[in-house]
This record gives sequence, C-alpha cells and structure tokens, in this order.
Amino acid sequence: MSDSITTKKLYLNRRKWIKAATLATSVPASAAAYRIMQPIDVGVPLQPKLGNWSKSSTFQSSPLGDLLGGDWKTPLYDLTHLNNFHEFTTDQRAVAEKARDFVTDRWTVEVGGIVERPIRLTIDEIREQFPIEERTYRMRCVEGWSMVIPWAGFPLAALLERVRPTSKANYVAFQTLHDPKQMPNQIPGELSWPYDEGLRLDEAFHPLTIMATGLYGRRLPPQNGAPIRLVVPWKYGFKSIKSVVKINLVEDQPETAWNRAAAHENGFYANVNPEVDHPRWSQATERRVGEFFRRNTLPFNGYEKQVEHLYRGMDLNVHF
Repeated sequence: MSDSITTKKLYLNRRKWIKAATLATSVPASAAAYRIMQPIDVGVPLQPKLGNWSKSSTFQSSPLGDLLGGDWKTPLYDLTHLNNFHEFTTDQRAVAEKARDFVTDRWTVEVGGIVERPIRLTIDEIREQFPIEERTYRMRCVEGWSMVIPWAGFPLAALLERVRPTSKANYVAFQTLHDPKQMPNQIPGELSWPYDEGLRLDEAFHPLTIMATGLYGRRLPPQNGAPIRLVVPWKYGFKSIKSVVKINLVEDQPETAWNRAAAHENGFYANVNPEVDHPRWSQATERRVGEFFRRNTLPFNGYEKQVEHLYRGMDLNVHF
C-alpha cells in the first residue's frame, strides 16, 4: 500500500504542472503558449550567492515577460542544462556534467594592450571592486533558439575606464582560458584554441555591454562561463565569450574564433538580424526555450533603439 502513496516532492511538482497548465489556458496561442515548471532540483550544484549585488532589472525586456507581469525568465534548469561551451563538449546537454569540476578559485583577468594603466585582477578583487547589478536580457543563439536570462554583472565600460585606453585603441580583444586538462575538448578541430572574440571600442563601451559574474543572484556555474564572461545582448550568443582571462585594447580588428573557422557563416559583428539568413537556415524566427511555437526574431534582438546608431551608414548585409 505504501508504494502507491504519492511522495511529497512529486505532489508539489504535480501542483506546479497544474498551475502552469491553468495559466496556459488563459494565455493566447499567439503568446507562444506556456512553460511546464521544472523540478526544484536543478541537477547541478548551486553556486554561492553573490555579494555586492543589487537587484535592479533596469534593462528587463521580454515580450512574454510583459504578458505575464514583467517577471518571466528562462528557468534555472534550462539555463544550466542547455549550453554551448565547446571547450568542454559539443553536446549541449552534456556541458553541465563535463564542466562540473571546473576549478576557478585562483582566477585572474589581465587587462592591457594599448592602455595607460594595464592591470591584473583576481576574481575576488573584481567581485569586490565593481558593484554588481541584475540585468535581465534576451539571449539569441545563432542556431535559432533563445532565452531570457537574469544576469548579474557590471558594465564592461567600468573595467575599461580603469585602464585608460589610448587614442590608438579601436577594438577590444577577449580570450578565454586555455587549459586542456580542465577543458577536455580543447583539441585540434573546428575551432582553434584558446577561444577568442572581439568588439569595436564603441560597442564595448555601450551601457548594455556587461561582464557577468552571476545569474539568478548566484555566481556563474561552470557551464555558463564561470567565473566571468562577456554579455552583449544584441549580438548572437557566440560573441559573449565565456571564462575570460585576458582583455586587450588593440588598434586593428582582432581575429575571432568562429569568424576564423567559418567567416562566410559567422561575421565579426554577429548582430542579430532577421533579414540576414545563416547559409544553412533562416534567422527570421527563433524558438524561445520553454515555448511550443516559434516567434519572430527582432532586429538587434529587440535592442534596436539602444544600439542602431552604432551601425548607421553600414551595410548590415555585408557587415553581418
């Protein structure tokens, strides 16, 4: 008889499912349906809560969020179980397990190049010296799926101002950790290692561009780019380089990992543009993780008003 009794955990999860289903009946189909709640156990170790953090969703922007009261975000389970991080594996669903034991305790970030005051900071110094706030942003993958993520971080501009770029600096080059012992997929193949990325200087100084050290009020888990990563919300996700160890101010446009591997597919700018298709698929629509139906892709991922002035006069079909 006891085997037939529903456990408390299953009972609570069933109630969540019923609540989500009830909500779905009140939301029009055009709003992309609903999200069945995931169990509380996210299947990965939760990171410590962030210190020096204020919850301020100044840049909250989500059509579904507006519909459901402005607070809809991709559940933590999905954020930590659907990840592109090729240093560990090319299997999106296996990154969390592959990165589980990634050690970041003695992490340092070097910021230099064409600057007046190059610096090297430990991750603890970064957490202490730069006030952290929540920024809820859309994230659009070049593969055609998207999320809404409550990042915790600080403007990249604050870090760059600390080193004082000279007048010759036109771009910012980023580099991730190169450690094949910890990152087992850093082997010869499609990409060259270490992974690198770059931004134009005005893109780097834009107030939407942040260095994230957490999500959902906790430190970044390894699969999401621990302990510090770039986030540029109007660009495809591969531009937002993870596990950054080096930032250099440079004069010439830097080479980047995916542009070097397939320039005809992955342009240097990688701005989200529904009118410029990937050679192998359309970019006109996307699938928001947790939704049944596809939605229209927004120019610059919905941040057109904030960033379109950066590209006036450019042919975005060429500079993609």
